[in-house]
Amino acid sequence: MKIVLIGAGSSSFGRGQIADIVQAEEFRGRGVTLTLVDLNEPNLQAMEGLARRMVEHVGADIVIDSTTDRCEALPGADYAITAVARHRMELWEQDFRVPLCYGFRQCLGENGGPGALFHALRSFELIMPICADMERLCPDALLLNFTNPEARVLHAVSHLTTVKAAGICHGVSMGIDYIAKLLNRPADSLEVTAAGVNHFYAVVKVIDKENGKDVLSDCKKRVLSDGAAGWHRLFKKVLEVFDVFTFPSDDHIGEYLSFGAEYWGLKWIYGQEHRKVGGPTDLSAWMVTPDEIQAYADGRKPIDDRVLCPSGEHAVPIVADIELDRSRRRPSVNVLNTEGFIENVPRTGAVEIPAVVDAQGIHPEHVGSIPEPFASFLRTQYAIHDTLTEAYRTRSKKLLLQALLLDPVVNSIDGAERLLDDMLELQGEYLPDFG
Repeated sequence: MKIVLIGAGSSSFGRGQIADIVQAEEFRGRGVTLTLVDLNEPNLQAMEGLARRMVEHVGADIVIDSTTDRCEALPGADYAITAVARHRMELWEQDFRVPLCYGFRQCLGENGGPGALFHALRSFELIMPICADMERLCPDALLLNFTNPEARVLHAVSHLTTVKAAGICHGVSMGIDYIAKLLNRPADSLEVTAAGVNHFYAVVKVIDKENGKDVLSDCKKRVLSDGAAGWHRLFKKVLEVFDVFTFPSDDHIGEYLSFGAEYWGLKWIYGQEHRKVGGPTDLSAWMVTPDEIQAYADGRKPIDDRVLCPSGEHAVPIVADIELDRSRRRPSVNVLNTEGFIENVPRTGAVEIPAVVDAQGIHPEHVGSIPEPFASFLRTQYAIHDTLTEAYRTRSKKLLLQALLLDPVVNSIDGAERLLDDMLELQGEYLPDFG
């Protein structure tokens, strides 16, 4: 079995996926080769050194190699796992700040909002050539993508290529952990069904496995009655107004709502001129920095539980489910809604839903309808996705403007036209040519 990790030089994505793969008991004795790919050669070398030390530490029998040329890596691949970006933080900050100059009050600008349009186009420019190479070099391989904006990327990949693809994100798992904490129950004692778009889903069932009862109403009551929402003010307000229990990270769900910034604010907590200015959570305690990766790689730091910490993502478990024909239920995958898995959103859209995974692949659950008008928020997003993918395919600036104007926070045609011109010039070397 051959797994190709594209974007492996990332200290977060690369480290986490390598840790998952080398510690997977299911992969022992199966002749696994893990090929690391990244254009940043120093980062790639550090990650390869870390991977080799991890393999030695845990006694895995996985073969590690690396290359800066994915065309060397892809032939014979069974799985490609991708998380790719260029100048992520600097360009993301532009995605957030430039629309604000025109009065467009968005949250984050990563997966929704006007900033996400430019983020998506940059990601398309990276992902589509990878898919073209996969079509040529490993047409039967499964692509498991982490690259954001997850739903927009998967939509474009699924509509414009023949690659078999699914999107992976830990957002629903975070929601399940939150629910387990609310109920003071182990997460594995609950079967949670959530459905929606990536980072914006409705929990529609919380089944207590011991007695088969749906305890979702108990979860809602606890959030509304005892302050369990904490600093998640928007999450609580959506529950109060729409009776929908959605992803409890206000910055993410706020990306899809015209009123998101009213609750999250306009402070750019991910960097002030690329320096952090603080926020409600501190991620530094568990994130392994690039300098630490190098120290682990060259032996100055011993391999420990921190660097071996599992990623919490589902990519490696899904691979194991397929290889071992386990028929396991996974709480979330991103796939096209081709068979109406969610009945009241378009079948062209990329939905995030549970799925059973076995040797035949990923089998999404039919979850029925999700609550209205929550579904109407999603339908707006899917209209944006359809228009954006077609704009990318045809290189139509007119369609690009339409996709921008469909966004809930964009309230000026003149502002949208000027924003589009500004960003196409500002990020021109990273974006498609729209003439």
